[in-house]
Amino acid sequence: MISFMNLSRQYEQHKDEFLAAIQAVCEKTAFSAGPFVKQFEEEFAEYTKTKAAAGVNNGTTALQLALTALGVSTGDEVIIPANTFIATAWAAVYVGATPVFVDCTPDTWNIDPKQIEKAITSKTKAITGVHLYGQPFDVDAVKEIAKKHNLCLIEDCAQAHGAVYKGQVIGGLSDMGCFSFYPGKNLGAYGEAGAVVSQSEEYIEHIQRLKNHGQSQQYHHDEVGFNMRMEGIQAAILSCKLKYIAEWTKRRQAIAEEYFKDIKNSKVKMTKLMENVESVHHLFVVKVDNREKFLSFMKDKDILCGQHYPIPCHLQKAFAHLGYKKGDLPNAEDLAAHCVSLPMFPELKDEELAAVIKAVNEY
Repeated sequence: MISFMNLSRQYEQHKDEFLAAIQAVCEKTAFSAGPFVKQFEEEFAEYTKTKAAAGVNNGTTALQLALTALGVSTGDEVIIPANTFIATAWAAVYVGATPVFVDCTPDTWNIDPKQIEKAITSKTKAITGVHLYGQPFDVDAVKEIAKKHNLCLIEDCAQAHGAVYKGQVIGGLSDMGCFSFYPGKNLGAYGEAGAVVSQSEEYIEHIQRLKNHGQSQQYHHDEVGFNMRMEGIQAAILSCKLKYIAEWTKRRQAIAEEYFKDIKNSKVKMTKLMENVESVHHLFVVKVDNREKFLSFMKDKDILCGQHYPIPCHLQKAFAHLGYKKGDLPNAEDLAAHCVSLPMFPELKDEELAAVIKAVNEY
């Protein structure tokens, strides 16, 4: 059986190093925050070409704290693409704001800048753009709109560690970039973890306080804070993996190149890659005419695929009170109804890749 994702192969290749990192944290008993987190924050800021980074307990927290630090709160609105993982929208809800969903483009499947301006109201405070599936969204076009309307801009980078937009690494192209290190991400922890990066040290200093009970120093609580620190073990694992992410990204890009080149089935539509960007292909999503039929066909060939995401955010039951209905955001809805994620992970073997391509073309 060819898995959609296989984390055990990476562990087997590097387990001695990973276990040594965990042991080092245990020996120093630096379990919550501490020197391993500080080291990773410095390394990750360097990797993202930003001035500072704050490690937190997960990617959803990263988005929430970024909005909090930007002053987004009750009564405000945050514009968000409808085709994203629900956490992008949760962050707005958690700070008391209302998510306002907009459609994606019909070809790149990233947020459509043309739809953003139509959604702006007097309550709009921020835009959260998502670098979906590992491909950067059109940052310049969205930044222009944000600047015109005096809005904050956040990059949701959960799927795009190391992606490049017009020669610049994503994350530092906006007010703040928010990352998830969920185990299945391109850079994944051995549990939950996340980070916020920025070219503003002031923003990151604020988030460092917010994540640690609002403390400027121990027992001095300057504002209402949270318990959202990164764990030492996760930071140590991430520091180990950061050394390999360039190699893993290169392999993902090579797999994607083979998919683009060799999948010839007219019933399978692939995403359009923008010019002047480098996707890191966290996911390789295609659209098919009949998803259930396709998934069943692939499973019969001993190939497991995924779905990201079969229900768009605006049609989720949790957001029924916002009044969206089917047909409001047609591109996102079409993608949700037909999306399938093909196997994509750096340790995918050449013969497995060939088998996936063969099966897709036989469908």
